[in-house]
Amino acid sequence: MTDLSELDLQNLRHLIGGFDTTHCKMDAYAQQAMDQEVKQFFQKAAQSALQNKQQLMQFLQ
Repeated sequence: MTDLSELDLQNLRHLIGGFDTTHCKMDAYAQQAMDQEVKQFFQKAAQSALQNKQQLMQFLQ
């Protein structure tokens, strides 16, 4: 892997933060949902955001 530039690191930080926020919001929406289908939709969205965040964080290792 090549070295990341400062701009690359800033972009990663921005993307990781966005996915973290999305994960938290989707998880909160899922916890509040009464309808099971809606709850599952938000749970899947939260899981997807978490996976995306984890994939991006691998670039920082």
